[in-house]
Amino acid sequence: MKGSEVRSRFLEYFKQRGHTVVASSSLVPASDPSLLFTNAGMVQFKAVFLGSEKRPYTRATSSQKCVRAGGKHNDLENVGVTARHHTFFEMLGNFSFGDYFKEGAIGYAWDFLVNVLGLDPERLWVTVYKDDDEAHDIWKDKIGVRPERIVRLGEKDNFWSMGDTGPCGPCSEIIYDQGPGVGCGRPECNIECECDRFLEIWNLVFMQYNRDENGELSPLPKPNIDTGMGLERITAVLQGVHSNYDTDL
Repeated sequence: MKGSEVRSRFLEYFKQRGHTVVASSSLVPASDPSLLFTNAGMVQFKAVFLGSEKRPYTRATSSQKCVRAGGKHNDLENVGVTARHHTFFEMLGNFSFGDYFKEGAIGYAWDFLVNVLGLDPERLWVTVYKDDDEAHDIWKDKIGVRPERIVRLGEKDNFWSMGDTGPCGPCSEIIYDQGPGVGCGRPECNIECECDRFLEIWNLVFMQYNRDENGELSPLPKPNIDTGMGLERITAVLQGVHSNYDTDL
């Protein structure tokens, strides 16, 4: 499957489920001095998450052009070291503004990966924030992921924020196991290893809080969903290559 088809299938999937397709915003965020570049799909919706802007829709989907070359999400030092990092990439995302929440986001992600793209569920792992029993139980009881494939991690890995301030919340990552022949080859290799075997393909952020300049968290007006899946990574998986640089993108 070509990368362009992956993109179109993603957008069409969410369009059919009531999401408005929104064009990629500028790489330079408008009216946001906290960011030098757009580093995620949610950047153009920041004011919506904060409750200071209202859109004519409560569900959105996009393929956002992103740059991560500095600041909180800086991939510059990983480019050329791993097979999965770039300074520029496209982020496929679906967003809910006070509409569906954890169960909806998790259900959509699993359905798209397994039933639309045809990924083998036996190669998928998930992570959740260490205290997020709700997400853990949705994965286990609603989706049917085996408990040993649901890993609880701390704030460094599973609590996402756009920058040092702004909307944030616990997250759940979907990991694709590329097999023992990819990566470090060590017998103790697991999903926390920095090698390329366990590939994070989709991050589901349960946007619940706003972090201020003092680091204090306050609840957002409504709970929101912000997800991001690297187009280059999922395309590599579907094309059977182990490097983003070997895809047709």
